[in-house]
Amino acid sequence: MSAPTTHVTVMLQEAVAGLSVKPNGIYVDCTFGRGGHSRLILSQLDAGGRLIAFDKDPAAIAEASLVKDPRFHIVHAPFGDFAAELDRLGIARVDGVLMDLGVSSPQLDEAERGFSFRFDAPLDMRMDNTRGQTAADWINTAAEADLSKVIRDYGEERYAKQVASAIVAARSQEPITTTRQLAKVVASAVRTREQGQDPATRTFQAVRIYINRELEELTLVLPQIISRLNVGGRLSVISFHSLEDRIVKHAFRDAVTVDTLPSRLPVRADQLAQPEARLVGKAMKASAEEVRSNSRSRSATLRVLEKLEGKHV
Repeated sequence: MSAPTTHVTVMLQEAVAGLSVKPNGIYVDCTFGRGGHSRLILSQLDAGGRLIAFDKDPAAIAEASLVKDPRFHIVHAPFGDFAAELDRLGIARVDGVLMDLGVSSPQLDEAERGFSFRFDAPLDMRMDNTRGQTAADWINTAAEADLSKVIRDYGEERYAKQVASAIVAARSQEPITTTRQLAKVVASAVRTREQGQDPATRTFQAVRIYINRELEELTLVLPQIISRLNVGGRLSVISFHSLEDRIVKHAFRDAVTVDTLPSRLPVRADQLAQPEARLVGKAMKASAEEVRSNSRSRSATLRVLEKLEGKHV
């Protein structure tokens, strides 16, 4: 695999170790990015192993195209297409899946992608910038109530109503088409902010999540992934904010929980339903050393799940 670009892979060793890679197994990297996790997984596979990677970012697909390895296959699609793409490839079950959620450093650092308010650039925010509605399209046409709901729910912004009102007032004067315009409008409506955080941080997060359907896609795909794991297969997920982590935690909880039977029901122990999966250790945070060298890792949380025999009686 080619050397990585400027992106520094978060919790690289820990996330791949969580997979407990079998040399001849079939693995999926749902978020190829710049290939850090994929590179390490490939290094642990033998000639009989296989790695399927997903990404919807054309820049990531370009990076993946440099990989000249017969064990590797890249899919230009959102990970929400997980089951359909595995079916297309003739793969019924896999031995492990890795997900590194959120936006990558290169996406934030490329001004023209419009993810960051650090640059003045077109307000795009699409992870796949070849299709779909841009952030500018939505910001300039959405109803004020919809703006407020997205900014509140996806950005956890307590001034969501004020921000939405300010956006509607500003766009009535001229369209909001750049990141700097939006950041300026948000700053005028957010009265206070946590120390060291730009007033626009939460709104930009909210709009990005909405435009890319990040939370809906994650909610729908996790049960698909768990159902396609082989017994003993593992799912390793890195999340970066509370909304993502809550979805992962709930999906994992559902997989490790079985319905309880009424008390005093005459059922033998071997007749009880068994959990579909088990948690592997506790949720992990990046080490202090990694946080010092890569500040983006500060908010990362890693959770690992292992597939069991399943819920049956």
